[in-house]
Amino acid sequence: MSGRVLTRLAPVVLVLAASLTACGGDGDADQTSTSSDTASDTPSDTSADTPSDTPTESSDAADTVAVTVTREGGSFTPNGERVELGVDQALVLTIEADEAGELHVHSTPEREIAYEAGTSEHKIVIDRPGVVEVESHDPDVILLQLEVR
Repeated sequence: MSGRVLTRLAPVVLVLAASLTACGGDGDADQTSTSSDTASDTPSDTSADTPSDTPTESSDAADTVAVTVTREGGSFTPNGERVELGVDQALVLTIEADEAGELHVHSTPEREIAYEAGTSEHKIVIDRPGVVEVESHDPDVILLQLEVR
């Protein structure tokens, strides 16, 4: 009887082994496409780091999201607005303020953006998916919720 059991199990074992091999092959293909996606992101990240060279390039504009934050008389706009970003996509915050202050970006790691009265520009790149709040502590208000996918 043990010979019959082995004879019946052999095809099952072969099918399982073949299916596991096929799964391993698919995972390798996904890793290759991920690394090529990363490679294609690298040039745009490099060009985004040199803002004086790229403000007029259309590819750079497509890779960034621009939001203007206004502080006037102790109140902010926007107030709790949700902004969609891709992982590693740049957010350019233009801050127009009537007085100096600081914004807090609750990402990992957390970041602080100090700004002076007047207009300033700040670039943020989030490398993990999730919802990241950008807020002021004085006054205490959530300005943006960055939905990173």
